[in-house]
Amino acid sequence: MGNKKKLNSVFNVFTVSAIIVLLMTLWGIFFPDHMEHTMSIGLHFVNDVFGWFYVLATALFVGFCLFLGFGPYQHMKIGKKEDQPEYSYYTWIGMLFAAGMGVGLVFWGVAEPLSHYVNPPEGVEPNTQEAAEKGLLYGVFHWGIHPWAVYGIVALALGFVKYRKGLPGLISSTFYPVIGHRIRGGWGKTIDVVAIVGTTVGIATSFGLSTLQVSGGLSQLFPIQNPEVAQLSIILVVTVIFLISVLSGIDRGMKYLSIGNLTLAAVLLITVIVIGPTLFIMEHFTLTLGTYITQLVPLSFQTTPYTDNDWLGEWTFFYWAWVIAWSPFVGTFIARISKGRSLREFIVGVLFVPALGSVLWFAAFGGTALFQETKEEAGIASTVRDTPESGLFLMLDQLPFGFILSVAALVLISIFFITSANSATYVLGVFSSGGSLNPSKYKLVTWGLLVSAIAASLLMSGGLKGLQATAIVIALPYTILMFIMMVAIYKSLKREGIKEHKVEEKEDW
Repeated sequence: MGNKKKLNSVFNVFTVSAIIVLLMTLWGIFFPDHMEHTMSIGLHFVNDVFGWFYVLATALFVGFCLFLGFGPYQHMKIGKKEDQPEYSYYTWIGMLFAAGMGVGLVFWGVAEPLSHYVNPPEGVEPNTQEAAEKGLLYGVFHWGIHPWAVYGIVALALGFVKYRKGLPGLISSTFYPVIGHRIRGGWGKTIDVVAIVGTTVGIATSFGLSTLQVSGGLSQLFPIQNPEVAQLSIILVVTVIFLISVLSGIDRGMKYLSIGNLTLAAVLLITVIVIGPTLFIMEHFTLTLGTYITQLVPLSFQTTPYTDNDWLGEWTFFYWAWVIAWSPFVGTFIARISKGRSLREFIVGVLFVPALGSVLWFAAFGGTALFQETKEEAGIASTVRDTPESGLFLMLDQLPFGFILSVAALVLISIFFITSANSATYVLGVFSSGGSLNPSKYKLVTWGLLVSAIAASLLMSGGLKGLQATAIVIALPYTILMFIMMVAIYKSLKREGIKEHKVEEKEDW
């Protein structure tokens, strides 16, 4: 017993996870070529050996969420039976969209469909109508129901143990139905370290993507001679801003900033639909929505056993790994705002409403870019394939008031950048403080600096490829934890369902 206590006192979650992230950061800064080479080997290994695992796992996550939302436990609440939702449905949906979609949709809304147009999946001729249609379809597939199922499982697992059992808001707490009080020992701390390291890499990946896009936008609007220096300068400036913000507290200013940014995103979306090829956009919206619904099952289980996994690895495997690594942060946020919702209401709101928003976003932005490429011969697809961060700005530049729209987009990305970094740093502070909602300023500053540093090191060691490779490799152990998490959710629902049934029988009697 004494040895266990001594081990637990030495095994400090904050210290261990911070050291691991720091070592990864130093590796990327001082040995960027070695890190790029190693991560590239790891990427190919995971793609070749475990790519099918990511595909199968994510498909099972979707199936499990559908079972929860429309199965025998659909009436049960996240929280106690008498709990009511804290936010209106509209506000809740808006906050969901901001949590899980913002940065990624803005980055890939144009870049992904155009990339697939010039480099489509196997069996599709590039630069054809089929390639254009597949481009939008895969964009919607990657940003539709599947990533939200991943977020939803983490959110549900956390919500049940936090609001029904009163346990701390830690990833290890979600395993209480499986391993019981051992979550307070070495097992629980190991789980929290894995979650923190994976979350940090997921956050750093988003941080890096935002940096690339802000840099790309500035390069389109103003002459920039050295993009690498610009990227590091952007990281430095944003780090200072969000650290000042996070140290001042998650206050009303952050809430209003998020709402303002959602409004700006909606205005930009409507503007593109109105001044862009409106008819083309709406026809593609209808076509893509119908194709997505009918092809959802075969797309969910797609692998390439007779050929290599290069295309799937670059896109589908990366996305599933990225959202799995990012899910502890997004899942924690969703759990926080979803108290009092029934499982059916939760699944409809978390899976289907954001998926519909993704279809509209890709039809508007990706559809406009495809129209410019196929009908107006804009010649931007190849450039976007090589530098995806430039896609949004190249597309907007072709529209009336292009400069004004590009400036608005740059503001949109920057605010998403700052608010997500702020929230993510706070969540990492909570994770490494035993679930305390008031982590020390020292821990907040440490995580803020480490997230910025690892994003910078990943950009230096391989740019977008380095970000993708690291996310895919790091997410593997957390995927296994998510399978155990599903077992924990089911056991919780079964136990709580029996309790509620007994209470109802007593009340009837």
